[in-house]
Amino acid sequence: MRSWGRLSAVLAGLLLVTACATAIPGEPMSASGALVGSVDPIFVQGTDGKDTDQLAATAVTDVQEFWRQTFPAVFGKPWKDLSGGVFSVDTSDQKAKAPPCTQQAADVEGNAFYCPQSDSVAWDRAALLPVLRDRFGDASVVLVLAHELGHAVQSRSGLTPQAERADPERYPTILIETMADCYAGAFVRSVAEGKAQHLRINPRQLDLALGALVSFRDPVGTTQSAAGAHGDAFDRVSAFQDGYGQGAKLCAGMTVQNRTFTQRGFTSQQDLATGGNLKLVQLVSLLTPDLNNFFGQLVGTAWQAPALKSTDVDPSCSGGTQGPVAYCVDQKAVALNANGTIPKLVADIGDFAAGTLIASRYGLAAVAALGKPVDGPDAGKQAVCLAGAYTGSVLARQGTADVALSPGDLDKSVQVLLGYDYAARNSAGRAVPTGFERVAAFRDGFSRGAKVCV
Repeated sequence: MRSWGRLSAVLAGLLLVTACATAIPGEPMSASGALVGSVDPIFVQGTDGKDTDQLAATAVTDVQEFWRQTFPAVFGKPWKDLSGGVFSVDTSDQKAKAPPCTQQAADVEGNAFYCPQSDSVAWDRAALLPVLRDRFGDASVVLVLAHELGHAVQSRSGLTPQAERADPERYPTILIETMADCYAGAFVRSVAEGKAQHLRINPRQLDLALGALVSFRDPVGTTQSAAGAHGDAFDRVSAFQDGYGQGAKLCAGMTVQNRTFTQRGFTSQQDLATGGNLKLVQLVSLLTPDLNNFFGQLVGTAWQAPALKSTDVDPSCSGGTQGPVAYCVDQKAVALNANGTIPKLVADIGDFAAGTLIASRYGLAAVAALGKPVDGPDAGKQAVCLAGAYTGSVLARQGTADVALSPGDLDKSVQVLLGYDYAARNSAGRAVPTGFERVAAFRDGFSRGAKVCV
């Protein structure tokens, strides 16, 4: 059974996202529907015929049509629709019929999955899809079912459970799930471009839907080799974005040799006990000298370490509002709200949410030191890209420097970038508009280094 994720992770993630959204003011996200035309769910076994199953049936229909067009070009043979059908399960009904790959309807609770034995897809109509729609919008349901049909793509390409069991080192679970996330991204790109018959997804809906990937990440501290590993939020969003940006052929070519995973387990009892979180004052004291060293090497003699200032409210600098952390150009200083918004972000997301914002303001200082405009249209993207480059350097120096990334730190970066535009604001307060673009810029710097940013 190819599961979308773990119920425990879902519940934890939903609580986290809810807390984040209610504790701190931010840009509102539209949760409006993704349908421009619905499909009758009459072909869905167990359906109640209502709007949730209409959305799911429409998603399955458009995903399969995408693969009818795409599969031959990628794999050199025609696509075959699901032979075992699709199943909607009311997990609140004890008498509901169990779908394939399960013993009882309750086995589906909080989940959606692909069953390779029967070549079918099933979803929980009672406890999963309605929650996804409420928290992350209709587009999240589309993303989930596109992921499950990504497993059907794997089955048709020869990547069967038998092949995985025969060579588990070549086909670890985390790679299989990463490929499915990538395939989902390739499909959603076609929807965003208006190529699907019944579905449309706009940028704000996409940002909201990516929150589902964050929520269904593996619990922090899960190792890459763990049975059933799906990946941390950084890995899952990265795979989705790679499929979205580069298409299904890239997904099909993923291997353990050409795919880098950031997910890892805790390496110390202290890190485990704190969940990988430092207190804000500890984080700042460790981070700022390391940031100065990194950007000093990047900029050279023109680098001047910014003065660090603490404020009781979001700092106000000449030019515009940058949020709870700001690079004040005239003062050549980084100011942060150490008693308001930043502590709330740390409490709700984790310490490296603050670390990401601080790194982005040092990145903006580097843009200024390099003689580039800090109030221009590219400055916010450059700042968040440089924050990613710095974070990548920390991971590369893991174990040899005072600063290190804990498991889950990159997930904190993803969450703060998806939820808030602070890290991608220029000195005038104008920001990269979508979380998708902010995460993509961060990832670009993380994987390719600072020189691609400026």
